[in-house]
Amino acid sequence: MGYVAVKGGTKAISASVEMYKNKNRVEALEMEISQIKAGMAQMINQIMSEASLYDRDLAALAVKQSEGNMEEAVFLLRAHRSTLPRLYYSTVTNTREMFVERRVSASFKDIPGGQILGASPDFTHRLLDDTMTYSEASFEMTDADSYGYSLSRLPKVIDYLASEGLLNKVPEDNETPDDITKQTIEFPSSRSERLQSLTRGQTGAVTSLGYAEIRGYGYSSHPNIGEVRVGQQPVHIDPFGDGEGYFIGDVELTEVDAFMPADGDAAEQSKEMEFKIGCGLVFGQNETKAIAMSVLDYSLSHPVPGVATGDDEFVLLHVDSVESTGFISHLKLPHYVTFQSVLDRIRKTKGGTES
Repeated sequence: MGYVAVKGGTKAISASVEMYKNKNRVEALEMEISQIKAGMAQMINQIMSEASLYDRDLAALAVKQSEGNMEEAVFLLRAHRSTLPRLYYSTVTNTREMFVERRVSASFKDIPGGQILGASPDFTHRLLDDTMTYSEASFEMTDADSYGYSLSRLPKVIDYLASEGLLNKVPEDNETPDDITKQTIEFPSSRSERLQSLTRGQTGAVTSLGYAEIRGYGYSSHPNIGEVRVGQQPVHIDPFGDGEGYFIGDVELTEVDAFMPADGDAAEQSKEMEFKIGCGLVFGQNETKAIAMSVLDYSLSHPVPGVATGDDEFVLLHVDSVESTGFISHLKLPHYVTFQSVLDRIRKTKGGTES
């Protein structure tokens, strides 16, 4: 009986896979990769971040293959990433070298280099565009020289606070960072493990836990966003180990520095008060996730006992979309043997009670 079930199951599974592949071809309509890249840029940004693979073409292919299912697309892209050889490690990059396309501060009206609104839906009405047509438009770019700065060398707001001695400086850590794609996270986690996990975390999960932290389930009550910057970050490698960096391309990044005042703690208030920093950095333009990440980065670096958002094991293991989706999804797969065992125990219990 078991052998027949296996054989029958195999045929049914093959038919199911074939139906899935052909479902979106019923009317011979398929989206091109270029269309997905152009029309679903924000989805691609999220998928690249959660999969830890910066490749818009492959992310668009994953969207197409998964029929727009975000979790499945991330799963596909991570699986593909695991097959790729790692040829080089990039050198340490400095986001002060970013070619900035968007840069805003919620803490200061006037910042060195000026506020650069760039492309953002923040200033639009949240209404559906029922025209569904788009035409070419001409855009007037602001002359960077009018600020007296280069867009590829804009200073950071944290430098302004540091110059006044208002920033809590942390000693530079030049140790080789842990790589969670090659080794399992160990708890208590290192900061490099936390930052990698958060930037790979599912956007909704990171946002929800960051929101919970802000609402009072942790240390921070209300962070101040010192700077959100979006732009193209140059990447270099040093293949020969001679200290000469070789430029290999740019990646689009969103970076957030959140200021956390040292309040609410009597011991802190008795000392000189300084700002502390929470950091968020993600692939593509995904400002909400980067802000939430900065909140959780600070929360995990300054945990409050008994609070979930300060527990690195709770946060890091539950924001991972592949882990959580995989476990939840496996519940719909056959559990015949285990369920029959439970069923037998319940029947025996019922029989014993009735007798």
